[in-house]
Amino acid sequence: MGSQEPKAVTINVTGFKKFQGIAHNPTETIVNNLKNFVESKGLLPAGVTLRSCTVLETAGSGALPVLLKVLKSGISGIDTKNEHVIWLHLGVDGGARKFTLEQQAVNEASFFCPDELGWQPMRQPIVADDGGIFRKRQTTCSIEAILRFLKNKGYAAMTSNDAGLFICNYVYYQSLRFAEQKGHKSLFVHVPLFSTINEETQMQFVASLLEAIASTC
Repeated sequence: MGSQEPKAVTINVTGFKKFQGIAHNPTETIVNNLKNFVESKGLLPAGVTLRSCTVLETAGSGALPVLLKVLKSGISGIDTKNEHVIWLHLGVDGGARKFTLEQQAVNEASFFCPDELGWQPMRQPIVADDGGIFRKRQTTCSIEAILRFLKNKGYAAMTSNDAGLFICNYVYYQSLRFAEQKGHKSLFVHVPLFSTINEETQMQFVASLLEAIASTC
């Protein structure tokens, strides 16, 4: 019996615009420049398609229709039987000194400040039908293998079980739910500010992250 051809890998990436306390969100710069960066340097592995790079409003409920539209458009026309589809979401942690791979999201929105559309929920379920604020959803990405790959490349990286209760967790929970419904995968990664780890290093990191994700599908 002949061996099967490996499935192609399609990756969709999102970042965020500014929000309170972060006037210049590094993920906006990374996502806007990522496609040109990996293509011009030949960093995209064979069999991997970087399908979309989208910068989201840093908002929850009010921006949900846009998020859902982005999620649906990212799989339009894809043959999911022959392709792995992965959602990679990037967010900034202003106090971080390492890259952080988030293993899960919780069904709770408790915002420490209003989002960019003025919404500030407290202890509200993100998805009311999902069984309350203690419901958790975990990534199905091979997160430990991805971490090892990145550390072998020399990056300061770690895993976390707490994506916070602000927009990052909100988007991650929605994405994990969508991915589960469609048979896809989703991963959220927090990055530091450019003043902590410079832009060039962060661009190289995300390129390596794409490679790590593709090699561990």
